[in-house]
Amino acid sequence: MSIVIGLTIVAIGLALFIRGLELGIFPIGEGLAVDFAKKGSVFWLLLFAFTIGFSTTVAEPALIAIADKAAVISHGLIDAFWLRMTVALSVGFAIALGTLRILLGHPIAYYIIGGYILVVIITFFAPKEIIGLAYDSGGVTTSTVTVPLVAALGIGLASSIKGRNPAIDGFGLIAFASLLPMIFVQIYGIIVYNFMEVTSVELAVIEIVETGKSVASTYIFSAWDIFMALIDTIKDVAPIIIVIFFFQYVIIKKPVAHLQKIITGIIMVILGLYAFIVGLEMGLFPIGETIAFQLTDMGNNLFIYLFAFLIGFSTTMAEPALLAIAIKAEEISEGNIKQNVLRIVVAFGVAIGIGLGSFRIVAGDPIHYYIIVGYILVIIFTYFAPKYIVPIAYDSGGVTTSTVTVPLVAALGLGLAENIEGRNPLIDGFGLIAFASLFPMLTVMGYGIHAEYYRNKEKRKTSQT
Repeated sequence: MSIVIGLTIVAIGLALFIRGLELGIFPIGEGLAVDFAKKGSVFWLLLFAFTIGFSTTVAEPALIAIADKAAVISHGLIDAFWLRMTVALSVGFAIALGTLRILLGHPIAYYIIGGYILVVIITFFAPKEIIGLAYDSGGVTTSTVTVPLVAALGIGLASSIKGRNPAIDGFGLIAFASLLPMIFVQIYGIIVYNFMEVTSVELAVIEIVETGKSVASTYIFSAWDIFMALIDTIKDVAPIIIVIFFFQYVIIKKPVAHLQKIITGIIMVILGLYAFIVGLEMGLFPIGETIAFQLTDMGNNLFIYLFAFLIGFSTTMAEPALLAIAIKAEEISEGNIKQNVLRIVVAFGVAIGIGLGSFRIVAGDPIHYYIIVGYILVIIFTYFAPKYIVPIAYDSGGVTTSTVTVPLVAALGLGLAENIEGRNPLIDGFGLIAFASLFPMLTVMGYGIHAEYYRNKEKRKTSQT
């Protein structure tokens, strides 16, 4: 009954969230982009992009959870606060760089491929303890509220600059926000592991993974916990709202059009996200985490891979950030990209990624071999994929790892690494989120290549008749 009620609340939360995006977040993001383009100040536009990236990432719950786990597993050598600052700075720079790319009109592929090459080069110098964590940092930065706002900013900017195509130039900011943290965190790891002394740090006892759980934990209703969850959601959204209204009233010096409608939309986003998270805690997380831990004790690895595949697919289909991007992609492509098809293709990519990532943990293989091969495939697919699908494919990698996916996937990875003999949670436990970010790029570009081939085939048939 708890699971049924939880999933019902998730559905209501999603409906509220989507309506709130359409009323509040999308219009204000696109409006700001248009106002900045008219103002003609590159400095203020880039500062706004940096501030949005930094302020939203610092408060990102998924990043806080990953940073705390990394601090405990590394016995304090990786500092949770400085790890978060490193990631937040990298996301700020990433969104500013992505915004500059739209202004300059450069093809996104050059930046992304150059970035991947840099990630691979740094990987060979980075300590093995930081690699999986660095790859995961790229996936946890793009939050449920940040994604729609950043997408609206990019599309609004591309729509308001002459000679830019919203479908080709507007998408891609989220891809930058997923890429740069991998580089920054690996550099942070090189500094920490080579230039800082290992000292015994007194740490609070934090339970990372409850191994040996045999029964599903049941959700206990608490009015106080529900109230605190609402406060936490407001705290997550507050930095974005502060930044938006500061730049709107202080820098652009122009009142927000349809303010009442925008405020209603923002309230709906907060309530929708809040209901969504409460519903997840009641419905999905208790049973999902328990299954993840029990599977490692069964001795049949095929069940682990099947669970990883199915949990990847189902959580991605429920991901609010992906839904927001899919709605925009369908709108901008004038119906050429169907939102439901895009979501299924992305979910299939995540499912393959988490399944393969689980196999890597069981096999004990180094993560960077898989990721390097994955990046080579991304580069090859980029060459063959139609131009309009490439930026959407790059963004798909970032939006798949958000509110729903990160907690479950992180629990699965760490659970496997702790329960399988000879695995190190710090080296082997992290990395599943990186797989979940990489494979959707391949499936979306594959979908684009297939659709283009089919369209050209139909054209040839028509011309022959």
